Amino acid sequence: MIRLIPLRSYKPGYRSWIAIWIILLLLLWEGIAWILHASMSPQQASSRLPYLHDVVMALFRHAGTLAEQGSVTFGNAAIGFAGGTLLGLALALLMSIAVWLERTLSPYVISSQMVPVIGLAPIVYGIIHNAEWARIVMAAYVTFFPIIIHTLKGLKSTAPEHLELMRSCGASLPAKYIKCLLPSALPGLFSGMKIAAPLAVTSSIVVELMGAPDGLGVLMVSSLYYGNAQVGMFWATIMLSMGIGLISYLVISLAERWLTPWQPEFRTKRGGAA
Repeated sequence: MIRLIPLRSYKPGYRSWIAIWIILLLLLWEGIAWILHASMSPQQASSRLPYLHDVVMALFRHAGTLAEQGSVTFGNAAIGFAGGTLLGLALALLMSIAVWLERTLSPYVISSQMVPVIGLAPIVYGIIHNAEWARIVMAAYVTFFPIIIHTLKGLKSTAPEHLELMRSCGASLPAKYIKCLLPSALPGLFSGMKIAAPLAVTSSIVVELMGAPDGLGVLMVSSLYYGNAQVGMFWATIMLSMGIGLISYLVISLAERWLTPWQPEFRTKRGGAA
């Protein structure tokens, strides 16, 4: 007797959908570039959207320079991201201790984000007069706010019965945070980190556009200066910056899966993997 397999078992998984969307996006890029090159001169078309294969060739041709400058941008962004994460976590823990602390600090935390990065970057760079530290400060600046918001939400989502159990056991404040509150806040912390990681890279590049001596932002500005002669290099720096942000997001997602396996989306489903 032939056994029929349910149709739902043929449904593509999450990774398959990501691959499909990436392929469609790349085909769309090539299609639009072909239309532009067919309707105008090659110089005009390349200045608007070059062929994807030309950008890939530029990535390989300038791999050494891109790797060197990309490591500068990523290194400063990573340091600022780590510092902003620690600062945001510390402030979230402090604000969770008492309601009056949250009400006192919240206006300052929110008002700190009212200044756009593009406006704050030249101010910070002008005060510090050090491109490396300016990139670190700006990366930390865009990081700590989403960390505070999501971590504080996670701390508040702790089950009341768990807190009651800790109180009935006479647990101290540090024990309550370590055994109950912090595990509840971890999913929120990782959500904030996934939002902040690409922003940290972007903020570092913004500082580099203000006149830093090195980094991907410098390559972008110099490529624009040479016009069509370096259009492949310009798009290659954009692709690399996107890749750095995507890799940062994926690394944090893997760490979240490893450190918070109790979340519903990470649990092994009956009859197959999640």
